[in-house]
Formats: sequence, C-alpha cells, structure tokens
Amino acid sequence: MVKPRSAAGRAKETNARLALAYPGSASELCALKFETPFQLLTATILSAQTTDERVNLATPQLFDRFGDAPSLAEADPTEVETIIQPTGFFRNKTKSIIGMACAVRDRFGGVVPEDMEDLVTLPGVGRKTANVLRSVAMGLPGLPVDTHVIRLTNRLALTDQSDPVKIETEVARLLPKDQWGVFSLRLILHGRSVCVARRPRCEQCVLSDFCPSSLMPTRRSPGRS
Repeated sequence: MVKPRSAAGRAKETNARLALAYPGSASELCALKFETPFQLLTATILSAQTTDERVNLATPQLFDRFGDAPSLAEADPTEVETIIQPTGFFRNKTKSIIGMACAVRDRFGGVVPEDMEDLVTLPGVGRKTANVLRSVAMGLPGLPVDTHVIRLTNRLALTDQSDPVKIETEVARLLPKDQWGVFSLRLILHGRSVCVARRPRCEQCVLSDFCPSSLMPTRRSPGRS
C-alpha cells in the first residue's frame, strides 16, 4: 500500500480508515443526548471540563423542566444549579446557559441561529461549541477542535499549529465540508480510546503505518488531556 506523503493525503486516508473504525453520522457519533439544537447547545456548554456521561446524567431533568430557550431564560438559577451540579463549575455554567437562553429568546425569537457569526455572540459559546452544534444538530459544515483534535492533527502532521482556530482553518482545507464534523468526532473517539495523550497505543492504531508520530514515537505534541 502506498503511504500518503502530503497532509491532504494523510487527512483523506485518516478519514477513510476512521470511518470504518467509527461508523455513523455526526449525530450518531456525538455522545451527548439531545432532541433539539437548543438542547445540544445547552449540553455542549455543560460539557466543558467534564465528561459527556456526567452531562447526560443531568440533562434529562434539566430538559424536562427547561427544554427550550424561553423556559430556561425564566428559570430560577438556584434550581438550575442544583440540577447541573454533577457537571462541575455549576454556578458559572448556570450563568452561561441562562444567559445563552435569554439571548436566543430576545435576539433570535427563541430559535438557535445557524450562522457562526451569530452563535459566537451567545454567552458560553465559542467556535468549538458552535461547530459542534452546526455539524451535529444542523447538518452544516463545522469542525470542532478540542484537545484530542489538537493532539491527533499534530501527531498526524496535518498541521503544526497549536491554536484551535488555526488548526480548524488548516485542517478544513484538507477535507470536503460535509466531512468536517464526522472527521472531528472520529478523531475525538480515537483520541480517547487509542491515540491517548501520554502513551499512545500505536500497536492498536489503524493509522500507525503512515502516522509520522508512530514512526517517531519520541515526538512530543500539544493537546494533552
């Protein structure tokens, strides 16, 4: 088998192999449980610095009480804090999700906007969160960059950047727009299970025959988690 030598070639081959290892659409690959874009946006804000599993423990009760922007905007912060406490940093997260709900209600008629320029103006929403929402719940182009994506794209030499926005820009050029979301989610899943931060399991990796870091195991890369 001819090994890809360019970043574009490695991105294409990585995407193809990880699609076999982690099949499914972006919505199927996303571990957060939701029914609407608003619920996914809320859950993604809550997922900061915790696990998806902990978020999924809290959101059923949260969404049963406050499942849309108007209801969450009017919520008692103390009640919300109690519900989301298992996710950690619950006071700040309560401020963010209620603030986000107020903005969606007041500025966008209760409907979560689709445009990146609008999404990043919402409290608690940065490019990563906006890209998750766009790619998973809206079927739009979006390439979320978290610590796993930073680590794997550097190890695979798809970029040498450490800044998430620069990584998003460079890696997005290597793949079709409709593949951005699933590519990111597959990198995240692979980063959690195989290409872990401290001791990557190269012997188990479907990318090891062409991954530059597998050939040079002492190479250090950013994005440890």
